[in-house]
Amino acid sequence: MTTDYLTRKNPFYALLIFSLPMIVGNLFQQTYTMADSAIAGRFVGERALAAIGASYSLTNIFICIAMGGAIGASVIISQYFGAKDLVKMKTAIYTSLLSFLIISILLSAVGLIFSRNIMIILNTPIDALDMAEEYLTIYFYGLPFLFMYNVLSSIFNALGKSKIPLAFLIFSSLFNIILDWILVTTFQMGIAGLAWATLIAQGISALLYFLMLSAQLKTIDSNNHIIFAREELLPMSKIALPSILQQSTVSIGMMLVQSVVNRFGSEVLAGFSAAMRVETMCVVPMAGIGNAISSYTAQNIGAGKKQRVIKGYHAANGMIVICAAIICFMLEFFHNPIIEMFLGKTATMSALVTGNNYLTFMGWCFCLIGFKMAVDGLLCGAGDMKMFTLANFVNLIIRVSLAMTLAPQFGIAVVWYAVPIGWLANWVISFVQYR
Repeated sequence: MTTDYLTRKNPFYALLIFSLPMIVGNLFQQTYTMADSAIAGRFVGERALAAIGASYSLTNIFICIAMGGAIGASVIISQYFGAKDLVKMKTAIYTSLLSFLIISILLSAVGLIFSRNIMIILNTPIDALDMAEEYLTIYFYGLPFLFMYNVLSSIFNALGKSKIPLAFLIFSSLFNIILDWILVTTFQMGIAGLAWATLIAQGISALLYFLMLSAQLKTIDSNNHIIFAREELLPMSKIALPSILQQSTVSIGMMLVQSVVNRFGSEVLAGFSAAMRVETMCVVPMAGIGNAISSYTAQNIGAGKKQRVIKGYHAANGMIVICAAIICFMLEFFHNPIIEMFLGKTATMSALVTGNNYLTFMGWCFCLIGFKMAVDGLLCGAGDMKMFTLANFVNLIIRVSLAMTLAPQFGIAVVWYAVPIGWLANWVISFVQYR
């Protein structure tokens, strides 16, 4: 069922083969979020796009909790896999699934109760508030599916089976886009149609994912594993909790930044939201490489091949330079049609100017987040979470403090000027720890 090419093949080749399915899959996943925004902006209106953008900072907290927990599970599973300890590996898989199902149900309840109050506190424009609440209510009903989808994807990646998550991401994304179009344009469900499309697509994908994992695990001959083990949950938690804290703290910080953007009104918020969707797409290859070096590091440490980790890190940086150059070219020459794809040709000037200015500045900066994610991934795969957490916290403090103190005086552009400064500080701290 598994392969150990991450511990045997040429590092560049191994990382490329392992990361490509994740990158392509995540591009498909981001394609449906972009489709959500484009359909909202073109067929429901700028207020709907602003509502989704205002909701994103809150929903991203829950996504980061799911991803942070999945990282903790995947590192432990990868290490057991690298050491060929299949009994403990199966126990770790079952323990992670059960734990995060319970957590997701509890968080779903929290989101349903407090989402509107949080949107009000974040200065969400009044003309977008009701739409944001409607979207969030449906989103939180589907939160358990989101959690299971992410943790199952990480489990397959931890086992070196990254083509399976790719297939499911493509299926889920295309299915989601089709549902978006049908529910919004045919059934006229508005912003609720976008939320229901996501819930249905992720729910079906999570169920199919689980059935496939169950079939895969049955091929492993191990009669001594158990369904839940506290002794497996502890090492997962030691990695997952700092990662969850780091990612959630960053999301909370970005939510504070969002509150600054919201004060500029729904038109500026719509342009900012469109540009943020594009930025998220641009970060996908960097995140894929970072996740790949994390699993690569964990497996090679488990196999006792620590020198391969250094070679892999150098290979990852080479991949990042190539990706950053392509992204910079695309954003500098095609930023206007990209923004118009979300807003349409009848968009307000404030929305268009905000989106275009964001993209033309950020186009030159994505190498920084790539370098940051590569070294962060290495530290995470090695289980070295203290400096990883500190570096990301410094990144957060810089971005939030600059946005909240300077943007009200000097304009919204300060929000994106602060981004590469934070990325650079993060990379410096993590790289010193790596050295």
